[in-house]
Amino acid sequence: MRNRILLLAALLLSGVAAWGQAGPGEQPFGIGLETGGVWFSRNDIRIPSDTGTEFDMTNLTGSGPNFFGRLHGHWNINDKHGLRMVLAPLEVSGTGDLPEDTEFADEVFPAGRAEGVYKFNAYKFTYRYTFVDTPKLRWRVGFTGVVRDANVELRQGDRQANDDNVGFVPALHLSSDYRLAERWMLRFDFDGLAGGPGRIFDIALLFDYAVNDNWRIGGGYRTLEGGADTDDVYSFGWLHYAVLDVRYQF
Repeated sequence: MRNRILLLAALLLSGVAAWGQAGPGEQPFGIGLETGGVWFSRNDIRIPSDTGTEFDMTNLTGSGPNFFGRLHGHWNINDKHGLRMVLAPLEVSGTGDLPEDTEFADEVFPAGRAEGVYKFNAYKFTYRYTFVDTPKLRWRVGFTGVVRDANVELRQGDRQANDDNVGFVPALHLSSDYRLAERWMLRFDFDGLAGGPGRIFDIALLFDYAVNDNWRIGGGYRTLEGGADTDDVYSFGWLHYAVLDVRYQF
């Protein structure tokens, strides 16, 4: 997967050489790539929630940085209505020390060296409505459906256990573009939900430079925080992304 993402990044970056006049803003269609490094400041897991032993997955996988890639595309149907899709795969693994005997997914792992695998792939589909649209400022509101494909795995000698889960999470969407100068834009993006047994917050603040009518390049910071506390699973993580974003729009 990493090689495919790097190849796509190279293809996108090659288009930046086509220098021209900056366009007025977002075009009807677009595809892009976010890439860079991701760090964990929290990754606490207890499975099952009621009888498992809580442990910090970063003791095994490390806190980062790890390489990541997120593909995204948009379709502005008209001046008011638009759609967006995001493919955000993420998987990290590593070997470290369990500080105590750990009951996980109906298996007991003695304190000591163990290997951990953490996967959280997210597939997001957003509908958004533009309710403010001026030459300098655009605001959108809508909703996002998130399909998560998650898996947590521990290995230690002949012992192995994992817990995987595929589910759907609805979230509120809010985004904004603010024109700083002719070619420069400040972009804010939020998908979030809190309540019930869990929460999710995916927030980004990015600078954006228009190379020409079609190509844009930028970067900034993204954070993803959330998890769930149910009868089966307790899992909460906090991730931080240093983002390079390259987009082609037409």
